[in-house]
Amino acid sequence: MAIAVSLAVSLTTTPMMCARFLKSKDAERGRLVRLTERAFGALASLYARSLRWVLRHPRLTAAATILTIGLNVYLFIIVPKGFFPQQDVGRIVGSIQGDQDISFPAMSAKMSEFAKTVSSDPDASAVVAFTGGSGNPTNTGRMFVSLKPLGERKASADQVIDRLRGKLARVPGAALFLQAVQDLRIGGRMSNAQYQYTLQSNDLADLNRFAPRMLAKLRELRPLRDVATDQQNRGLMASLVIDRDTASRFGILPQTIDETLYDAFGQRQVSTIFAPLNQYRVVLEVAPAFKQDPDALKSVYVKSPAGAQVPLDAFARFVSRSTPLAIAHQGQFPAVTLSFNLALGASLSEAVSAIQAAEREMGFPPSVRGSFQGTALAFQASLANQPLLILAALIAVYIVLGVLYESFVHPITILSTLPSAGVGAILALLLFRLDLDIIALIGIILLIGIVKKNAIMMIDFALDAERRGDKPRPRPSTRPACSAFAPS
Repeated sequence: MAIAVSLAVSLTTTPMMCARFLKSKDAERGRLVRLTERAFGALASLYARSLRWVLRHPRLTAAATILTIGLNVYLFIIVPKGFFPQQDVGRIVGSIQGDQDISFPAMSAKMSEFAKTVSSDPDASAVVAFTGGSGNPTNTGRMFVSLKPLGERKASADQVIDRLRGKLARVPGAALFLQAVQDLRIGGRMSNAQYQYTLQSNDLADLNRFAPRMLAKLRELRPLRDVATDQQNRGLMASLVIDRDTASRFGILPQTIDETLYDAFGQRQVSTIFAPLNQYRVVLEVAPAFKQDPDALKSVYVKSPAGAQVPLDAFARFVSRSTPLAIAHQGQFPAVTLSFNLALGASLSEAVSAIQAAEREMGFPPSVRGSFQGTALAFQASLANQPLLILAALIAVYIVLGVLYESFVHPITILSTLPSAGVGAILALLLFRLDLDIIALIGIILLIGIVKKNAIMMIDFALDAERRGDKPRPRPSTRPACSAFAPS
């Protein structure tokens, strides 16, 4: 698109502006033109004096060029790196996670409290939340928040999330994790935060032992916020242990016990009411007041073959124990995903480095393996490819210029202007506290083209002056010095 726009401007607007604004030397010039020409003349005079000084000190110039290249490498290492810039599209998505032994009515109350807190934010426009659903544990929920238009609010989506964290942390028994919606997202894995780090193992016991320890470690890292886990292995299950000898004395079979419990708590459909315009299913169950805790099972009576109502606890007892609510898998092995957001001002490269350092400190056994997923995994791949992309661009430029000038030296002269431009580009990122992400890398590649164009114009001018006999060919000892400080 940039090349197409440049072509259109060069063929249409530029010639019309030349016809409109370019005047002959004898034409009267305005005050602004005279001031700008004096400024340009002073700049050209300064450049001429500096160029003469450079030509008199070739060794110092060559050393400065080498130092500039080294400075580029150093700045590239220390600059914070990211993947895609954080967007603010006016929407926030949230994941609600309650205690693993929480009931559905209690979870609904927590969800309503979270929704009320988020709705009270001055920049929130609409809030929608729900809990439960097909295939989801009863202790989870989702929330969708629409923010006011940018013209009506002063805070960004990340700033809204940051100021809501303190208020949401006051709700006991559940947690709400918010993240700003991004148009560009890699990976379809649902998680409580924007980035994912997954622990995988073929030994479930090792995974259950090291995943909580890694979670606690990540919550101590400064670049991370909203660290959460999808590990659900502490749910409660009530088991009914039947004393078969006692039950047989009452003449009660296990099948009778199963049917009685299903009638009370299984929402059995027993009939259908047909109305003129609709039909209604009749569901058999006990009143909601008798389903709040396991002690309600003591109020259940089983009918014996003789017609007597026998209390369930007369021949059965209840045992509570922990059980997993869900076991996530990656491939064929159990896995636990630890999700996280970035703190304000932190870069993804800082977060990745901190997590890798924490992984080394944990000392995982060979059966446990940690890896990034989704956007964080794609960031690692792009980070490894960035130097190769820049090197490939430089090689392509060298080949094209070598064919154009039929020379091995002139392309090096042109490319020698790039290190100083690279220093300026990375210093600009550091100055404005921006990450070296995909968009910045595209800008650096475009900068290579702009600097190359200016150097090509300089080389063409020098070659034309040499062909016309205005300037002699410089001695070999001075050519590298001259090329090293070509204007950019």
